[in-house]
Amino acid sequence: MKYITFTVPCYNSQDYMRKCVDSLLLGGEDVEIVIVNDGSKDNTLSIAREYEAKYPTIVKVVDKENGGHGSGVNAGLALASGLYFKVVDSDDWVDEEAYQRLLSTIKVHAKEGAPDLYIVNYVYEHSADNTRHFSRYDKKLPADVFCTWERVKPFRFSLMLLMHALVYKTSVLRESGLCLPEHTFYVDDIVSYNPLPYTKRLCYLNIDFYRYFIGRADQSVNLPNMVKRYEQMLRVMQIMTDRWTYKEIKAQPKGLRRYMLHALSSYMLTTMLFVLGEYTKERRAAMKELWRHIKERDRGLYYKLRYRTNVFFTSLFPGRLKKSILIFSYRQLCKRIKLG
Repeated sequence: MKYITFTVPCYNSQDYMRKCVDSLLLGGEDVEIVIVNDGSKDNTLSIAREYEAKYPTIVKVVDKENGGHGSGVNAGLALASGLYFKVVDSDDWVDEEAYQRLLSTIKVHAKEGAPDLYIVNYVYEHSADNTRHFSRYDKKLPADVFCTWERVKPFRFSLMLLMHALVYKTSVLRESGLCLPEHTFYVDDIVSYNPLPYTKRLCYLNIDFYRYFIGRADQSVNLPNMVKRYEQMLRVMQIMTDRWTYKEIKAQPKGLRRYMLHALSSYMLTTMLFVLGEYTKERRAAMKELWRHIKERDRGLYYKLRYRTNVFFTSLFPGRLKKSILIFSYRQLCKRIKLG
């Protein structure tokens, strides 16, 4: 039995993918690793084939035309045979001790009625100065026990359930109909939000499992890249606000309802940062169009996002001041966790 399917989307990853795959191979026959070559122009495919030949019962390789990170996740999910599904980016890796703890826990829980979602900690690994920033959930969730969303405490803005922290049951993702858009950055946000109402039984493990590498100039989370790719964040935000109506969100258990509104508000603030990073007529029109779309589709969600959540305070300021406030806030967060 394969307990976890790890999908590793790769694009021109020859210089760093081995560290990622090697860390996952420590799971042995209990896991499968799907390496998705997304039209790379370097030696990524040959390296992937090398692993597949050496570990034929563990590693599968998908060679496809370039479609972006989301298409790589889609391809991995389509092939997954593991009880759980986890995306690991090709420049990231997992901690060995935490990995063994996760696997051993899943094996026990598989006999008792496995939870829909495991939540684990993740760590920003900074290449510039070899320091780390830990994102943990021990103050928000009870550890090492099954629980429901009712036991999840309120989140502050800077803390989110990012994709790095989530290990979904594969059947849950398929039931949710998860399918990510191609040629689009920031689709991780969709994975972190859209399937949540399909998760009823949770288990938080207070382990520093996922290691998130920070240091490449071309990373999508760097502020200049975020500003440049604002249209893609608008696309992702629209997909997220279209997925669940305000009425559906209100019908969720209290902890989940509270978290979903928190998440949407936080993602919307980030979206505004993308748009206002350069204050132009075109960008103002794009932001206005997103708000118009949300309002026409779901007035309740529109008013909740615009006037009753964290987004509200930005609407109190003029456009250029709003831009300055958002960029200052984001830079302070980046400075705190040394992100980019």
